[in-house]
Amino acid sequence: MSRQAASLERVAGATLFERRSDGVRLTPAGLTLLRHARTILDTLTAAERDLTGTAPRTEVVRLGVFLSAGSMVLPVMLGRLAASDPHLTVTTVEGTTPGLTRALRAGTIDLAVLTSRPPHRPPDDESPRLHTETVEDTELVVAVPATGVLAGRTSVHVDELVDAPWIAAPSSRSEPLLGVWPGLPGRPRVVHSTRDWLTKLQLVAGGFGVTTVPARLAPLLPPGVSLVHVDGASPEIRRVLVARLPGRATPAVTAVTRAIMAAV
Repeated sequence: MSRQAASLERVAGATLFERRSDGVRLTPAGLTLLRHARTILDTLTAAERDLTGTAPRTEVVRLGVFLSAGSMVLPVMLGRLAASDPHLTVTTVEGTTPGLTRALRAGTIDLAVLTSRPPHRPPDDESPRLHTETVEDTELVVAVPATGVLAGRTSVHVDELVDAPWIAAPSSRSEPLLGVWPGLPGRPRVVHSTRDWLTKLQLVAGGFGVTTVPARLAPLLPPGVSLVHVDGASPEIRRVLVARLPGRATPAVTAVTRAIMAAV
């Protein structure tokens, strides 16, 4: 494989792979080549279907969504598309904003629902910039048990959260810690680690910790969970974005984007 990679780099005239201690990642040139390779393969597949008369009756849009966006967006969006564009099929994959941004660059998804925090910089530093549209801004709040020390509260001071038991998603150098209040003084005490939002909220309902959620999730909370605003700290506003590669969007991608905007 190393010889094949080196041979491909000689042919391309560019460094395609970044060799790291934790594995291998594609360079910007590698991502560009992968994206074009997928386009070529898709075109060959489409040509074969046309020649054999087996062209599909539906168009497929591959959509990536950040970890809490699925419950907020997908059911309504898919319902709208089923009524307005029945010829479209949407497949979905869940991930973090950095991971989905890389997937867009690599061409493994066509569209992504991402999130950002102030000052709302572009999703990455690669060129050309991704095309993004703002869907909405929503406030970050804390989900707490409906019984216990915070029962009946509508707000909590950030200092009261310093020793709280947090329920958060696993983090790495490239992926953010999701579920802990940003800028919390000191090191957070994470007692449960999971990426699944339903698991997080059920743990909160059981009184086993607290976690952050977008206020937009309020209608979807299970019994036993309340939301509180955080005082003593700057408001944490999360922006929901729809992102795709630059250039002219296909009619299918445009239709899915329109459905996402209408679903929020």
